[in-house]
Amino acid sequence: MYDAGKIITGIVIFLILMTVPIWYVVATGQASYVPDPKVNPDETQCVESTDYMIKNHMVLLDEWKTSCVRDGICTWVASDGETYNTSLAGTCLSSCHPSKAEFCDQCHSYVGIKPYCWNCHISGE
Repeated sequence: MYDAGKIITGIVIFLILMTVPIWYVVATGQASYVPDPKVNPDETQCVESTDYMIKNHMVLLDEWKTSCVRDGICTWVASDGETYNTSLAGTCLSSCHPSKAEFCDQCHSYVGIKPYCWNCHISGE
């Protein structure tokens, strides 16, 4: 074990370098960038609560796609009883979230995903 000092020093340096991002977040209290998606200020209510939409919008949009495209049912009743057209472009992007770049793209880029919604839907931007 003549190289024990070098090995331990290497492990310590490796651990320091690998934990620097955690130290940064702890020291500053936040990550360097947090998305701030812009919504239409004239709209007061989304099709569901904000918490629900943050966690489940992809599931909801997939259900809309299945019910409208495959089953021909193009209306959806929200948990509050309100009825909406099942349309990404017609319901979501035309009223609450008029800018794909300022709403959708911010969060999707932040988490590093490329949704396939835009294979069929044209954002108009």
